Amino acid sequence: MSHFRNTSRKALFTARRFRNLVAAGTASAILSGCGAVNHMMYKTTGDVMQGFSRDHTVPFLMESDDLAMGCAMSEATAPLLMSFGRVTREPDQLAVMLYLSAGGCADEQAREYELEALAAMHAMNGNAAEDAMIRQKRAHTVAARRYYKAWQHHNAQYGNPADGECPDFDDDMDEFIYMAGLLSGLQALNAQIQSTSSIGVPANIGSIAARATSCLENDKWWGAPMALRATVWAMIPGAQPEGEDAFERLEIADAQGEEAGVRLAHVFHAIAALNRGDEAMVREVIRDHAESLERTPASEDWRFVDAMATNMIVAVSDRLWVENTGHRTPLGQLGTFWDDNKQEDIETMDLDDLL
Repeated sequence: MSHFRNTSRKALFTARRFRNLVAAGTASAILSGCGAVNHMMYKTTGDVMQGFSRDHTVPFLMESDDLAMGCAMSEATAPLLMSFGRVTREPDQLAVMLYLSAGGCADEQAREYELEALAAMHAMNGNAAEDAMIRQKRAHTVAARRYYKAWQHHNAQYGNPADGECPDFDDDMDEFIYMAGLLSGLQALNAQIQSTSSIGVPANIGSIAARATSCLENDKWWGAPMALRATVWAMIPGAQPEGEDAFERLEIADAQGEEAGVRLAHVFHAIAALNRGDEAMVREVIRDHAESLERTPASEDWRFVDAMATNMIVAVSDRLWVENTGHRTPLGQLGTFWDDNKQEDIETMDLDDLL
């Protein structure tokens, strides 16, 4: 009898253990299934977010002229949108725009620190100037890293421009993002140089980007491709082809941008003039930009790009004003300079009165 009870207990124990194993296996299968379902859900969400951002968010932003809003959006949403690359294809196209814009945010900070340094030097405050210059270099380092990420994603999407092959574009936005990627490469090199440190941006990236602009229709994109190419010619010794004149090309691109209401070429022209140390040309570009804003409204589809160009022209103007007066361009006076009245007095002086 005792033997029967022991046998029954063992059987009951075995049955319970079997049920527990079955339950554990079932739970594991369910959880595994949930993981698969979650992965599919994340992938679908990622694909939708990427498609929506490219087809709607970016065009919507390009129609806006609120640069601060675009800056905040790129810095805030980049980690979220880029994380979808863990569950679906890498959002390379979107990454070009996000990191280019985020790099612009850091660049804007660097420009602010530069103005602080110039103002401090004008006020003969050496310590404040040095501190601002240190912060400026740090901000340029951040900008260089972000721009370079945009360049790397550009190459992942379209192929390395150094290979010399032009991609097949699906639509205008595809072509615009390609151009934005080329700009990010040039900006990465410029920011690295200004940071006085190295983050690994190749020194030949400017030449590569310049050659790749031949894949773009110059007239369609407001003269910006030729302006970028001519700027590289002007800045890199030996880069200008025989029979070409970089600054003549920049003037032609200026006119195209002014007519289209997307004055990005003015920025390239100003950069080239600054690199040559020609302040008179820099002033002329700033005046032309200010006058063009009065004559021609920004393109409705590309207000953001035109506003970005104006912001960078204002930054160049501010730099000149702070260096010479200790303060920025007065509000509403873009295109004017601190010594304009003096020049007018000299030009209109009647020499007969001195005799």
